[in-house]
Amino acid sequence: MGARAWAVVFALAAAMGGCSGGGSVGATACVGDCATPQNFLTADDVRRVIAQAAGEAQARGNPATIAVVDRVGNVLAVFAMTGAPATVATNAGYGVTGGLDGIGTGVVPASLVAITKALTGAYLSSEGNAFSTRTASQIVQEHFNPTESQQPSGPLFGVQFSQLSCSDVNRNLAHGSVGPKRSPLGLAADPGGIPLYKNGTLVGGIGVEANALYTLDRDVTNIDADIEESIAMAGGTGFDAPDDRRGERITADGRTFRYLDAPSLVSNPANAPSFTALSGSLVAVPGFVGASVGTGTAFGTAASGIRADSGVLGALGAYVLVDAANANRYPPQDATEGGLVANDVRAILGEALKVANRARAQIRRPLGSPAEVTISVVDYRGIIVGLVGTRDAPVFGIDVAVQKARGALLLSHPQAAALFAAAPPAQYVTPGNASSSIAAYATAMGTFAGEAGALNGAVAFSTRAIGNLHRPMYPDGIDGTPNGPLSKPIGAWSPFSVGLQLDLVYNQFVKALGGDLETGCSGRSASSSAPGIALAANGIQIFPGGVPIYRGAQLIGAIGISGDGVDQDDMIAFLGLANAATLLGNGVGHAPPARRADAFSPQGLRLRYVQCPQSPFNGSSEQNVCAGL
Repeated sequence: MGARAWAVVFALAAAMGGCSGGGSVGATACVGDCATPQNFLTADDVRRVIAQAAGEAQARGNPATIAVVDRVGNVLAVFAMTGAPATVATNAGYGVTGGLDGIGTGVVPASLVAITKALTGAYLSSEGNAFSTRTASQIVQEHFNPTESQQPSGPLFGVQFSQLSCSDVNRNLAHGSVGPKRSPLGLAADPGGIPLYKNGTLVGGIGVEANALYTLDRDVTNIDADIEESIAMAGGTGFDAPDDRRGERITADGRTFRYLDAPSLVSNPANAPSFTALSGSLVAVPGFVGASVGTGTAFGTAASGIRADSGVLGALGAYVLVDAANANRYPPQDATEGGLVANDVRAILGEALKVANRARAQIRRPLGSPAEVTISVVDYRGIIVGLVGTRDAPVFGIDVAVQKARGALLLSHPQAAALFAAAPPAQYVTPGNASSSIAAYATAMGTFAGEAGALNGAVAFSTRAIGNLHRPMYPDGIDGTPNGPLSKPIGAWSPFSVGLQLDLVYNQFVKALGGDLETGCSGRSASSSAPGIALAANGIQIFPGGVPIYRGAQLIGAIGISGDGVDQDDMIAFLGLANAATLLGNGVGHAPPARRADAFSPQGLRLRYVQCPQSPFNGSSEQNVCAGL
């Protein structure tokens, strides 16, 4: 019996109760296998969630916009209460104007914020963990925990700029019910978005916008009793995350996550008004939902866009993305350029799956659960040539796994500097309409990092190494040090304005707010439809889990992993590729050690390439599993 199966048996035996969704039910027996065709949000469920949320908002005198999505991001309804703010301002609380920070009211619709919050609660969660937008806020700031000086950045630093409307991975209304669906504003860090559960399994999320301010939680040491979070909590009553899956039961780097700061409700959701009695109306959000109430999809079925693989990798528990015709969107296939062939891709995906199935998860309960991740492989041109996931992998990791692969590819590519030089500047919509040069980041890399920063293909960059260079402090988290060359300096930095990662996609990101639904995010013009940088069509990611793929000394592609702890993601990518190299024996594998980013020391400080966790495997005492590879 495999490690994943043993974990299921153990969890079933140890659980305190059956599959259940109540917020006070203790443990749940669901360990990634409770999603069935019978578990989904019905239209009546959606009406109930909205009515309960509106009842709390009415009791507080804070009319709100409320959105409900299913697990793969289909927007099932958006309801605007009478008097709810129509637009929001953005302010992360850093005193910064630039990027997406400091945008005044009148630009960003409240409906898009509510959708983003709902989608974030759904996408970051699973049967093994329940994370809210407050959790997201905790893990994307310059320190972890926020405001703790001399501490490294949040473990998912940069994840807020994923799931973008311009992503070629995520779907839109034209694709029917299949997901994962795109998000209007990436992932939200503003409290007011939580996941929804039925029978112990994740079925969607609720998002609330009521105060006309899109922000985040700068202080995790207090209880701020956020109004939007209270409204969301009321809406989610009866669809609560199991207690033992909530963020505060899960640790990273010895710290527990925050889930909710809403200590109590003013209303009684059991006495919520009927949906038809609510003051307000359903609203149409172009590109996302009509003025109606929909029914969610059952996760894991073809209708959801994610189902079990019927091919060779199905024996390893693989799940795949499918289109509306139930065809695998990304089966292993030959590269368009670079020399990867379908058999290479299949071997890389399979070996990475084997590592994931053995790996001890970091952000899941019960303890001893296997990691649940998405694995992607891209070719030399950034085209996806294979993608699989495990059964209960959080949905956010699908787009992020591809971003990681493409980020490692782009920065390792011999044309990187030329692509940056040719890219148009990001044209900010914040007051003053400043611009930010993409070419300047390439210049800064060369000045800061010397040979390692030339961006001419001489150095193999992992996303961990890219992250080292994309923090507002270098080394990461050490206050008073200069910024990395890919980051904004600390005085101009905020989670809403980070540097290259956002600037690279900024123009198309903002155009999407006005209804431009074109795919292709990176290096786009603010004033034309030029295609931009195809190597990074959905943007790049700047936290660990992506490494380039070589044949000998020749770059031919990249692999990206996302869904669990960042060290687990690193290990699955690094060890999976190394094991595939041994299996294939044809030269496909890692970059030569002398080419890897950790062979270089910009400013006298060595970059990190990957970091694998201690005692990484369930049922094994193995250590240092990545050493010498």
